[in-house]
Amino acid sequence: MKTISQLTNFYYKSLHPTLTELEADRLALKKRVIIIQAILAIIATAILYFMFKSSVFSIDILAFVGFSYFALAGFTYKLLVKDYAKDFKFRVITPLIKEIDINLRYTPSLHISEMHYTRSGIFTSSPDRVSGNDFVKGKIDGISIEFSDFHAEIEHKDSKGRRSWSTQFQGLFLVSEFPKHFKGKTVILPDTAQSIFGDFIGSFLQSNNFSRNDLIKMDNPVFEKEFVVYGTNQIEARYILSHTLMEKILDFKRRSNHPINLSFNGGKIYMAIEYNKDLFEPSVFHSLLKYKIAMEYVETLHLAIGIVEELKLNEKLWSKL
Repeated sequence: MKTISQLTNFYYKSLHPTLTELEADRLALKKRVIIIQAILAIIATAILYFMFKSSVFSIDILAFVGFSYFALAGFTYKLLVKDYAKDFKFRVITPLIKEIDINLRYTPSLHISEMHYTRSGIFTSSPDRVSGNDFVKGKIDGISIEFSDFHAEIEHKDSKGRRSWSTQFQGLFLVSEFPKHFKGKTVILPDTAQSIFGDFIGSFLQSNNFSRNDLIKMDNPVFEKEFVVYGTNQIEARYILSHTLMEKILDFKRRSNHPINLSFNGGKIYMAIEYNKDLFEPSVFHSLLKYKIAMEYVETLHLAIGIVEELKLNEKLWSKL
């Protein structure tokens, strides 16, 4: 697979004419967005002003006008940037993925199957609503891989039956085959309990998490500090999580700089990396020619696809199971 340096060179050199054209489109679009958003803000302010002057102003009205403004502003923004985002993905993200590996297929409008998300066992309840985009699927060195932006939400209802939604997960969700089948299930999660409450209370909370399988302690203190492991088979979990693999996961976590959840189940590895944003949507307010913006696209793709090469060293281990 191409290195980050090679991909960055491709981004700037091979895609530079495209980026220059898109940058001109972005600047023109930015002006339209600012003007329309300003008009909406003026209208909302005027409505509140006249209501206040006519003595019909109330907290409920303020909340309604505020909600309506933000809803309309969000809708118009999405409508305005829709064609620009589509053009960006077709002209920049598609060739960038092909440059990484010609066998990868990119479908911007699709997302990874909800079945994979549920089967991973990373989350203890099924989502009530899912969405996503930027689906990538193919093979790296003969190993199947697929990933996409994914957003899973849980529905809530208050005493009056009004619905609201909370995010269960938002970020990059990845599934990759492993050469051999695992008999049990092993789940690796960020160790939030121990980092918040300390070793003693954190360990107690981990051990008494009744929504999970058995707590499995690893003999790598650095890994133990960062992650908590649950599984259906203690021996197999320790066999899967070799010292080398734990170091690879730690390194992957450091490079991604985002919370990482993993599971090994049914011959597959599932990975959920929390980003809390849509990864491949171009921002109207940031230049595509900025190095930081370019590296965010390049590094995210390289990180996601590179997990296969990072963990491929375990093929020999699986053959012993």
